[in-house]
Amino acid sequence: MSLIINTFYSNKEIFLRELISNASDALDKIRFKSLTDPSQLESEKQLKIQIIPDSENKTLTIADTGIGMTKDELINNLGTIARSGTKNFVEAMAAGGDISLIGQFGVGFYSAYLVANRVEVYTKSNDDVQYKWSSEAGSSFIVTEDNTYNITRGTRIVLYLKKDQYEYLEPKRIKELVKKHSEFISYPIELVTTTYVEEEVEEEEAEKEKEEDVAVEDEAEKEKKKKKQKVAKTNEETLNNTRPIWTRDPKEITNDEYAAFYKATFNDWQDHLAVTHYSVDGSLPFKAILFVPKSAPLDMFETKKKMNNIKLYVRRVFIMEDCKDIIPEYFGFIKGIVDSEELPLNISRENLQHTKLIRSINRSLTKKCIELFNDLAENKEEYAKFYENFGKNIKLGIHEDATNREKLAELLRYPSTRSGNEMISLKDYVANMKPEQKYIYYITGESREAVENSPFLEALKKKGYEVLLMTDPMDEYAVTQLKEYKDKKLVNCTKEGLELELTEEEKKAKEEEKVQFADLCSKIKEILGDKVEKVVLSDRVVSSPCVLVTSEFGWSANMERIMRSQPLQSSPMAGMLSSKKILEVNPKHPIMQSLRKRLADGESGNTIKDTVWLLFDIALISSGFSLNDPTVFANRIHKIIGFVINTGDEAAADTTTESTEELPPLDDAEAAGGMEEVD
Repeated sequence: MSLIINTFYSNKEIFLRELISNASDALDKIRFKSLTDPSQLESEKQLKIQIIPDSENKTLTIADTGIGMTKDELINNLGTIARSGTKNFVEAMAAGGDISLIGQFGVGFYSAYLVANRVEVYTKSNDDVQYKWSSEAGSSFIVTEDNTYNITRGTRIVLYLKKDQYEYLEPKRIKELVKKHSEFISYPIELVTTTYVEEEVEEEEAEKEKEEDVAVEDEAEKEKKKKKQKVAKTNEETLNNTRPIWTRDPKEITNDEYAAFYKATFNDWQDHLAVTHYSVDGSLPFKAILFVPKSAPLDMFETKKKMNNIKLYVRRVFIMEDCKDIIPEYFGFIKGIVDSEELPLNISRENLQHTKLIRSINRSLTKKCIELFNDLAENKEEYAKFYENFGKNIKLGIHEDATNREKLAELLRYPSTRSGNEMISLKDYVANMKPEQKYIYYITGESREAVENSPFLEALKKKGYEVLLMTDPMDEYAVTQLKEYKDKKLVNCTKEGLELELTEEEKKAKEEEKVQFADLCSKIKEILGDKVEKVVLSDRVVSSPCVLVTSEFGWSANMERIMRSQPLQSSPMAGMLSSKKILEVNPKHPIMQSLRKRLADGESGNTIKDTVWLLFDIALISSGFSLNDPTVFANRIHKIIGFVINTGDEAAADTTTESTEELPPLDDAEAAGGMEEVD
């Protein structure tokens, strides 16, 4: 039996929860029966549960005034492990049976053997006399007619505790377990303890006393003397005076009551930010109360922390607080209570998480959380606090949850090139779009300052298009999955394929520039080799000479930076997934025009080569990439500085004018010490 019991219960302390739950069920049954037959309560009107520790006899008793059992019910319900059906249950499970049937096989009662060597059950039903059932968890049991306790109605379970389980005789330990698991049972749970106090009692002196010790007194007047002796006193303490707040009508509960319950239950020193309290009826009924904390926990994204903060109850009996699938992991910061009327009380923790009801609760809680956040968003100040703490969770949900992705997208907030210090929603962005604008533009990067001044935004700003500024690493993951919002495609303006609306005149000019710069693009590709996939003319830059973009479906520069910063990232894998870079040149920039002219004039020496490499390194930095060899880049800059100092011509170092036509050669060792003439 021990092996079977331990299969379902890894925590011994739940035995008390199981036995109290059984007692509560027995009280429910007699109360229900009395609705149609009031005489059922005549034998015992008070409905209650008692826990009675006996330190002297090392027994723990759980008694109730419930419906009790007849002899036949006693045998059928509490037979040996084979008779109880648990053996049949195990065999049924091996054949692919339904795990929800566990509640029908007596495993809840048998949790008593986690802590006891022997169990005795005394029971009295209105329909039969009192019987005693006893077993030592073996293959046999004994049922006899018995009047030891003279029970009026109900059941009394006596556990003879194992030597290493005497902690459950301590009142403090019992109170702790009742508060944790059974505080909200509908019936009073009384702890009955016996204390011994010394009291003075009167006792007659012996009629005969030794002459040498005392004088003979008048036999007609026997003196009474007082003597102290220990007297047993029984104390009854109710352990569950609290009515569950989630069972009350939300309209009758004040915010102060919610706050007090939240702080006491979840050990938070702050008030909650928001709360939702609701119930679900139908075939799978349950009640729930959910709180949004004001601050994010420090371990919110720790991999080893518990999955969530939802406490699961079944008919006011606490079951567990880390049911993996009861709420999505990305909403793990939500704290709350779920109380089901349908889940079997003694189902195992592992299998509970895969039941149909848990999946149903998950869908309901997710929906309610999103509704709660949308209500919170109506107050910009409160929502700003929420988003600062839990914005990452919303983005993680978009990345992981395809079903709710569209609803979660409504909760996103971003700064933009036109929003100033405020953050806007995607809904507001779409409402503010220009009539001719087709896409939602965004840029990702390390900081707002970096992305707001990025060369990738030059043409978009010129056209007056708003761009969302994304600086949270989670944004890269979220937008990769989101792809579009309200039929508007999300376009990363650092990637290939940025399409800007051009006039016919602009299209014609672009075609002419393609012809003019074809040779320069080919030469740049030849110089840079496999550092770039191709070199093309750009529509996205206005004042910068060039930028480096990535392929539409590859990593952006920001994503590459994030992945390279991962301590356990595989270098070969990172290299394989890194996007090929595309160099886009600005045909209107003076540097590019000067290079094109020099190439057309037949020049192809170190000056053009070094200028191209320097422009490439600068483009790497301004586009958000890391330099492969910072020393080489530094040497090129040092050469320019030396060139300016030696010539004394500051204008010669100004790469924004056509006056700078040649840069010091780095690849020709013989020329390393000299400078080429400047026209």
